[in-house]
Amino acid sequence: MAVSQEILDQIALTRSEYELVVQRIEREPNALELGLFGALWSEHCGYKHSKPLLRLFPTASDAVRVQAGEENAGMVDIGDGLSVVFKVESHNHPSAVEPYQGAATGVGGIIRDILAMGARPVALLNSLRFGDPGDAQTRRLFEGVVAGISGYGNCVGIPDVGGEIYFAPSYGGNPLVNAMCVGVLASDELMRARASNPGASLMLVGASTGRDGIHGASGLASRTFEEEREMRPTVQVGDPFLEKVLIEACLEVARSGHLEGMQDLGAAGLTSSTIESAARGGMGIELDVALAPRREQGMTPYEVMLSESQERMLLIVKQGHEDDVARMLERWDLHASVIGSMTEGGDARIFDGGAEVASVDIETLVDAPQYRSDIVRPEYIAQVQSLAMPPAPPRSDAGRLLTELLASSNIASRRSVYRRYDHEVQTNTVVKPGAADAAVLRLKGSARGLAMATDGNGRFAYLEPYVGGAMAVAEACRNVAVTGAKPLAVTDCLNFGDPDKPDVYYQLAECIRGMADACKALGVPVVSGNVSLYNETRGEAIYPTPVVGAVGVLERVEHHLGAAFTQPGDVLLLLGAAALSGGEEVLAGSEYAAHIHNLVGGRPDIDLDAEARLQRLLLALTEERLLHSAHDCSDGGLAVAIAESAVLGGVGASVTKDAPERWDAALFGERASRAIASAAPDAASAVLALAEGHGVPAARIGSIGGDTLAWTGLFEASIAELAAAWEGGLERALGRD
Repeated sequence: MAVSQEILDQIALTRSEYELVVQRIEREPNALELGLFGALWSEHCGYKHSKPLLRLFPTASDAVRVQAGEENAGMVDIGDGLSVVFKVESHNHPSAVEPYQGAATGVGGIIRDILAMGARPVALLNSLRFGDPGDAQTRRLFEGVVAGISGYGNCVGIPDVGGEIYFAPSYGGNPLVNAMCVGVLASDELMRARASNPGASLMLVGASTGRDGIHGASGLASRTFEEEREMRPTVQVGDPFLEKVLIEACLEVARSGHLEGMQDLGAAGLTSSTIESAARGGMGIELDVALAPRREQGMTPYEVMLSESQERMLLIVKQGHEDDVARMLERWDLHASVIGSMTEGGDARIFDGGAEVASVDIETLVDAPQYRSDIVRPEYIAQVQSLAMPPAPPRSDAGRLLTELLASSNIASRRSVYRRYDHEVQTNTVVKPGAADAAVLRLKGSARGLAMATDGNGRFAYLEPYVGGAMAVAEACRNVAVTGAKPLAVTDCLNFGDPDKPDVYYQLAECIRGMADACKALGVPVVSGNVSLYNETRGEAIYPTPVVGAVGVLERVEHHLGAAFTQPGDVLLLLGAAALSGGEEVLAGSEYAAHIHNLVGGRPDIDLDAEARLQRLLLALTEERLLHSAHDCSDGGLAVAIAESAVLGGVGASVTKDAPERWDAALFGERASRAIASAAPDAASAVLALAEGHGVPAARIGSIGGDTLAWTGLFEASIAELAAAWEGGLERALGRD
């Protein structure tokens, strides 16, 4: 008899997908087998709507050693015999249900993705989106998420070095919690999540299996979130202290020569870890769920296979080496259980003691159907792009408006958040949160350093999805470039609504197309990522939000640049423009338009060739040691960027360029592909000459010094006043002051 619709809804399979399962295995699946299909064919695991689109991304370069989709994360060679491994993933719906544990286990899960590659996790970053900061629900979610990130990351001993936080009503019912982890390993010590030899043992190590997280991949990550549904049992519970032990133990075992592979138990738990590892190696598996340690009585095979209990790793152990591995783990007070083995034949056979409870062909299990939804450009885009900006206010308002923007929830300092994170543990953090557009870490044993950042702007993607996707890549890489690092590769987390809706699928497809074009223009491949769909509440989708994490390398870490003005007497330079932008078109999607005028409209744009030239220039200027600081112009525009650099350094500045008639656009417009920089007076001419050689427009616009920020004909404000607005803005927006 056909399965009920209630069961299909529970595992997020459609009726047609169930019929496809029956057709492929030529019989009706039993309950456990259906659960396996529900998990592995979920959007979270199977990428049913996005995989055809993701093929647009460039994934290879001379430095890439593991491409996107091959393993848990991408791997890029950074020289000196070292490689970097990194990935970003979402934990959006779990964080909406239980913000502390949702965020905490998101951090734990991304750490284990990096660990499974045999890399030591060295840094965490996060990208967060919430609703109106004045709303009580937003405050509850915000507090819980920040507490979960800090509570887990601080205990596990990995520095949280960067990220971003944005607020918009669009995210009110569906916050975004994207976590990124970066790891480092010797290039010849990569651990694969696969095995190719029959007889290799499957060993489970870490926490005992409980009922937490069942249907997490299918129930939360693969359908829209509705407040009236009770979803708390699908949220996992984390133990960061166990994770810390697991990291050290697994790294030791990975270097021992006893393993063929290693995999974390994340989404879909034992199901995805064992079956996907076998699929990668062209193997089958035999698994006995009765051998899996459990922390609850009466658990069924279904519950054991689909539990997403945290802090568990699957070790694929060479035949005959099981006792050696067990002894190594015992030294860390970890118990390891052999629960099965790799087999020939390509079948997944699951037993409960002596009874076979499931038998399915692995290739069928991992071959989720692929969909290309109808694509329809949303009607709202033409409407919002046609919205006219209000006329420029009186010039006498310039200082007040700058202060208001500095205090806005999307621009104000995040110090109150990142001071709760331990960003110095492991003693590698050279540039700390808030000091630059990207974090910078030293590489022990090497002169090189790593720069890393996350970026994404949902407003741009909402107004023009292609441009929003391109800008996410460009800004993440520009954040890395202004530190003097060369962007090497990116990871992405694509946060969208229901892909079955033609307008949402248009947003997804166009954002990916824009990202792909930006990656090609900037020479940065996509090496890993995650797609998070169905981010809707009561039929309302979030802003389409592509988040990009970029990683770059500095040849000499001590040559990094910060954002702060440090040298009175320096020349203030604008890179990427020879004149102040004065047209209202640069206000499209800006924080100025949204915060001051409550307007999200216009048509943002970006010139990817100009962006590439700017980033090459920034690298060249760093190599020539011509700059004292550099800062990306993005949220809030040129005036906000200059104010932030002044406040960070405690040194004022004077802008002597006259603003055009549309002065608010010149100060607060968010035209892409620009940076401000400071240089010694005797170096300024060399900077401008190098810019000309790179085809980048540039100009002297003022000087550094004093205790005020002044703009000819517009305003003069004390640095202390600007600092007070910027430093306390987020706390005031959240009602804490």
